[in-house]
Amino acid sequence: MTIKVAIAGARGKMGREAVNTVLKRDGMELVAALDYKYVGESLAELEIFSPNLNVPIYTDLTNLIQETTPDVLIDLTNPQSVYEHTKVALLHNVRPVVGTTGFTEEQLAELTHLAEEQQVGCIIAPNFAIGAILMMKFAQEAAKYLPNVEIIEMHHDRKLDAPSGTGVKTAQMIREVREGRKQGHPSEHETIDGARGADFDGMRIHSVRLPGLVAHQQVLFGGEGQLLTIRHDSFNRESFMDGVMYCVETVMSLDRLVYGLENIL
Repeated sequence: MTIKVAIAGARGKMGREAVNTVLKRDGMELVAALDYKYVGESLAELEIFSPNLNVPIYTDLTNLIQETTPDVLIDLTNPQSVYEHTKVALLHNVRPVVGTTGFTEEQLAELTHLAEEQQVGCIIAPNFAIGAILMMKFAQEAAKYLPNVEIIEMHHDRKLDAPSGTGVKTAQMIREVREGRKQGHPSEHETIDGARGADFDGMRIHSVRLPGLVAHQQVLFGGEGQLLTIRHDSFNRESFMDGVMYCVETVMSLDRLVYGLENIL
Protein backbone atom coordinates (compact mmCIF):
# COMPACT_ATOMS: atom_id res chain seq x y z
CA MET A 1 0.00 0.00 0.00
CA THR A 2 1.24 3.48 -0.91
CA ILE A 3 0.67 6.16 1.73
CA LYS A 4 -0.54 9.42 0.18
CA VAL A 5 1.06 12.35 2.04
CA ALA A 6 0.31 16.07 2.12
CA ILE A 7 2.70 18.52 3.79
CA ALA A 8 1.72 21.79 5.46
CA GLY A 9 4.61 24.21 5.62
CA ALA A 10 6.60 22.78 2.71
CA ARG A 11 8.53 26.01 2.13
CA GLY A 12 10.00 26.08 5.63
CA LYS A 13 13.32 24.48 6.50
CA MET A 14 11.70 21.46 8.13
CA GLY A 15 9.11 21.32 5.37
CA ARG A 16 11.71 21.23 2.60
CA GLU A 17 13.51 18.40 4.34
CA ALA A 18 10.23 16.51 4.72
CA VAL A 19 9.38 17.00 1.03
CA ASN A 20 12.71 15.56 -0.09
CA THR A 21 12.47 12.68 2.38
CA VAL A 22 8.94 11.65 1.34
CA LEU A 23 9.98 11.76 -2.33
CA LYS A 24 12.81 9.30 -1.65
CA ARG A 25 10.76 7.00 0.59
CA ASP A 26 9.44 3.75 -0.85
CA GLY A 27 5.74 3.29 -0.19
CA MET A 28 4.94 7.01 0.04
CA GLU A 29 3.59 9.51 -2.46
CA LEU A 30 3.59 13.29 -2.01
CA VAL A 31 0.20 14.43 -3.33
CA ALA A 32 -0.12 18.06 -2.16
CA ALA A 33 1.32 20.96 -0.19
CA LEU A 34 -0.54 23.45 2.02
CA ASP A 35 0.68 27.04 2.22
CA TYR A 36 -0.67 30.10 3.98
CA LYS A 37 -0.39 32.15 0.78
CA TYR A 38 -0.67 31.38 -2.90
CA VAL A 39 2.81 30.80 -4.28
CA GLY A 40 2.05 29.14 -7.60
CA GLU A 41 0.21 26.12 -8.92
CA SER A 42 2.84 23.56 -7.92
CA LEU A 43 6.06 23.13 -5.98
CA ALA A 44 7.89 22.97 -9.32
CA GLU A 45 7.46 26.76 -9.61
CA LEU A 46 9.50 27.39 -6.47
CA GLU A 47 13.27 27.73 -6.82
CA ILE A 48 13.89 25.64 -3.70
CA PHE A 49 12.43 22.52 -5.37
CA SER A 50 13.05 20.54 -8.54
CA PRO A 51 11.36 21.96 -11.66
CA ASN A 52 9.91 18.48 -12.20
CA LEU A 53 8.08 18.44 -8.87
CA ASN A 54 4.49 18.84 -10.06
CA VAL A 55 2.86 18.69 -6.63
CA PRO A 56 -0.12 21.07 -6.31
CA ILE A 57 -0.16 23.84 -3.71
CA TYR A 58 -3.32 24.77 -1.79
CA THR A 59 -4.13 27.55 0.64
CA ASP A 60 -7.31 25.82 1.92
CA LEU A 61 -6.96 22.48 3.69
CA THR A 62 -10.51 21.33 3.00
CA ASN A 63 -10.03 21.84 -0.75
CA LEU A 64 -6.70 20.03 -0.56
CA ILE A 65 -8.30 17.02 1.11
CA GLN A 66 -11.28 16.90 -1.25
CA GLU A 67 -9.15 17.10 -4.40
CA THR A 68 -6.08 15.01 -3.50
CA THR A 69 -7.43 12.62 -0.77
CA PRO A 70 -4.26 12.26 1.33
CA ASP A 71 -3.96 9.56 3.97
CA VAL A 72 -1.63 11.62 6.16
CA LEU A 73 -1.06 15.33 6.74
CA ILE A 74 2.42 16.25 7.98
CA ASP A 75 2.09 19.64 9.68
CA LEU A 76 5.26 21.68 10.10
CA THR A 77 3.74 25.15 10.20
CA ASN A 78 3.32 27.40 13.25
CA PRO A 79 1.41 27.55 16.55
CA GLN A 80 -1.19 29.91 15.06
CA SER A 81 -2.28 27.45 12.36
CA VAL A 82 -1.58 23.95 13.61
CA TYR A 83 -4.60 23.49 15.88
CA GLU A 84 -7.08 24.30 13.10
CA HIS A 85 -5.18 22.16 10.58
CA THR A 86 -5.22 19.18 12.92
CA LYS A 87 -8.91 19.57 13.68
CA VAL A 88 -9.90 19.85 10.01
CA ALA A 89 -7.78 16.83 9.08
CA LEU A 90 -9.37 14.67 11.79
CA LEU A 91 -12.87 15.73 10.76
CA HIS A 92 -12.07 14.57 7.22
CA ASN A 93 -10.51 11.26 8.36
CA VAL A 94 -6.99 12.34 7.42
CA ARG A 95 -4.31 11.28 9.90
CA PRO A 96 -2.23 14.22 11.17
CA VAL A 97 1.47 13.87 12.00
CA VAL A 98 2.30 17.11 13.76
CA GLY A 99 5.74 18.49 14.52
CA THR A 100 4.57 22.02 15.26
CA THR A 101 4.35 22.86 18.96
CA GLY A 102 2.37 25.41 20.92
CA PHE A 103 -0.87 23.54 21.70
CA THR A 104 -2.66 24.47 24.89
CA GLU A 105 -3.77 21.71 27.27
CA GLU A 106 -7.38 22.48 26.33
CA GLN A 107 -6.63 22.09 22.62
CA LEU A 108 -4.84 18.78 23.20
CA ALA A 109 -7.80 17.51 25.22
CA GLU A 110 -10.25 18.51 22.48
CA LEU A 111 -8.17 16.92 19.72
CA THR A 112 -7.72 13.75 21.78
CA HIS A 113 -11.51 13.48 22.15
CA LEU A 114 -12.06 14.20 18.45
CA ALA A 115 -9.55 11.54 17.35
CA GLU A 116 -11.28 8.97 19.57
CA GLU A 117 -14.68 10.01 18.28
CA GLN A 118 -13.56 9.78 14.65
CA GLN A 119 -11.39 6.72 15.35
CA VAL A 120 -8.62 8.36 13.34
CA GLY A 121 -4.95 8.16 14.25
CA CYS A 122 -3.01 11.31 15.11
CA ILE A 123 0.56 11.80 16.35
CA ILE A 124 1.73 15.07 17.88
CA ALA A 125 5.46 14.95 18.49
CA PRO A 126 7.23 17.89 20.17
CA ASN A 127 10.46 16.39 18.82
CA PHE A 128 11.02 13.82 16.07
CA ALA A 129 14.71 13.16 16.81
CA ILE A 130 15.17 9.69 18.29
CA GLY A 131 18.05 10.95 20.44
CA ALA A 132 15.83 13.67 21.90
CA ILE A 133 13.21 11.09 22.84
CA LEU A 134 15.88 9.06 24.64
CA MET A 135 17.06 12.24 26.40
CA MET A 136 13.55 12.80 27.75
CA LYS A 137 13.15 9.18 28.86
CA PHE A 138 16.56 9.20 30.60
CA ALA A 139 15.66 12.48 32.30
CA GLN A 140 12.41 11.01 33.59
CA GLU A 141 14.32 8.08 35.06
CA ALA A 142 16.95 10.33 36.66
CA ALA A 143 14.29 12.52 38.29
CA LYS A 144 13.23 9.60 40.48
CA TYR A 145 16.56 9.88 42.28
CA LEU A 146 17.60 13.51 41.73
CA PRO A 147 14.43 15.65 42.00
CA ASN A 148 16.15 19.05 41.83
CA VAL A 149 16.12 19.77 38.11
CA GLU A 150 16.34 22.64 35.65
CA ILE A 151 15.90 22.51 31.88
CA ILE A 152 17.78 24.66 29.38
CA GLU A 153 16.43 24.46 25.84
CA MET A 154 18.21 26.25 23.00
CA HIS A 155 16.83 26.90 19.52
CA HIS A 156 17.30 29.09 16.46
CA ASP A 157 16.05 32.66 16.70
CA ARG A 158 13.16 32.09 14.26
CA LYS A 159 11.31 29.82 16.66
CA LEU A 160 7.98 31.32 17.70
CA ASP A 161 7.10 29.54 20.95
CA ALA A 162 8.93 29.47 24.27
CA PRO A 163 9.47 27.24 26.10
CA SER A 164 9.84 24.72 23.30
CA GLY A 165 7.51 21.76 23.02
CA THR A 166 10.41 19.49 23.91
CA GLY A 167 11.16 21.49 27.05
CA VAL A 168 7.54 21.36 28.17
CA LYS A 169 7.18 17.67 27.30
CA THR A 170 10.34 16.89 29.29
CA ALA A 171 8.95 18.73 32.31
CA GLN A 172 5.62 16.91 31.96
CA MET A 173 7.35 13.53 31.91
CA ILE A 174 9.44 14.44 34.95
CA ARG A 175 6.33 15.64 36.81
CA GLU A 176 4.90 12.11 36.51
CA VAL A 177 7.65 10.73 38.77
CA ARG A 178 8.53 13.75 40.93
CA GLU A 179 6.62 15.54 43.66
CA GLY A 180 6.33 19.26 43.03
CA ARG A 181 8.77 21.36 45.04
CA LYS A 182 10.10 24.89 45.14
CA GLN A 183 13.76 24.98 44.16
CA GLY A 184 16.39 27.51 45.13
CA HIS A 185 16.55 29.63 48.27
CA PRO A 186 13.18 29.97 50.04
CA SER A 187 13.58 33.75 50.08
CA GLU A 188 15.01 34.22 46.59
CA HIS A 189 13.66 37.06 44.46
CA GLU A 190 14.29 38.16 40.90
CA THR A 191 15.90 41.57 40.53
CA ILE A 192 15.00 41.28 36.83
CA ASP A 193 11.69 39.56 35.98
CA GLY A 194 12.20 36.16 34.36
CA ALA A 195 15.78 35.72 35.55
CA ARG A 196 14.94 32.31 37.05
CA GLY A 197 13.09 31.09 33.96
CA ALA A 198 9.59 29.68 33.66
CA ASP A 199 8.23 27.85 36.71
CA PHE A 200 6.76 24.42 35.90
CA ASP A 201 5.72 22.54 39.05
CA GLY A 202 8.77 24.00 40.80
CA MET A 203 11.16 23.13 37.97
CA ARG A 204 12.70 25.96 35.97
CA ILE A 205 12.75 26.00 32.17
CA HIS A 206 15.12 28.42 30.45
CA SER A 207 14.78 29.27 26.74
CA VAL A 208 17.74 30.42 24.63
CA ARG A 209 17.17 31.80 21.10
CA LEU A 210 20.23 32.50 18.95
CA PRO A 211 21.15 32.35 15.25
CA GLY A 212 23.30 29.34 14.45
CA LEU A 213 21.40 26.99 16.75
CA VAL A 214 19.01 24.30 15.50
CA ALA A 215 17.53 22.36 18.46
CA HIS A 216 19.42 21.60 21.67
CA GLN A 217 18.44 20.77 25.24
CA GLN A 218 20.16 19.93 28.47
CA VAL A 219 18.50 18.73 31.67
CA LEU A 220 20.51 19.45 34.82
CA PHE A 221 20.03 17.41 38.00
CA GLY A 222 21.66 18.69 41.18
CA GLY A 223 22.48 16.67 44.28
CA GLU A 224 24.80 17.06 47.23
CA GLY A 225 28.29 17.35 45.77
CA GLN A 226 27.24 16.29 42.26
CA LEU A 227 25.66 17.41 38.99
CA LEU A 228 24.17 15.15 36.31
CA THR A 229 23.66 16.64 32.83
CA ILE A 230 21.66 14.88 30.11
CA ARG A 231 21.99 16.65 26.77
CA HIS A 232 20.84 16.23 23.20
CA ASP A 233 21.85 18.26 20.12
CA SER A 234 20.31 18.33 16.65
CA PHE A 235 22.83 19.90 14.29
CA ASN A 236 20.62 19.77 11.20
CA ARG A 237 17.03 18.97 10.29
CA GLU A 238 17.90 15.59 8.82
CA SER A 239 18.03 14.41 12.44
CA PHE A 240 14.23 14.66 12.60
CA MET A 241 13.35 12.79 9.41
CA ASP A 242 13.63 9.19 10.63
CA GLY A 243 11.13 10.07 13.34
CA VAL A 244 8.79 11.81 10.89
CA MET A 245 8.77 8.81 8.56
CA TYR A 246 8.26 6.41 11.44
CA CYS A 247 5.24 8.44 12.54
CA VAL A 248 3.75 8.52 9.03
CA GLU A 249 3.95 4.75 8.83
CA THR A 250 2.74 4.17 12.40
CA VAL A 251 -0.21 6.59 12.36
CA MET A 252 -1.86 4.47 9.66
CA SER A 253 -2.59 1.77 12.25
CA LEU A 254 -3.73 4.07 15.08
CA ASP A 255 -7.29 5.04 16.01
CA ARG A 256 -6.42 7.62 18.68
CA LEU A 257 -4.19 10.60 19.37
CA VAL A 258 -0.68 9.96 20.66
CA TYR A 259 1.24 12.87 22.19
CA GLY A 260 4.97 12.22 22.17
CA LEU A 261 7.05 9.88 20.04
CA GLU A 262 8.21 8.03 23.16
CA ASN A 263 4.72 6.49 23.43
CA ILE A 264 5.01 4.57 20.16
CA LEU A 265 8.70 3.64 20.06
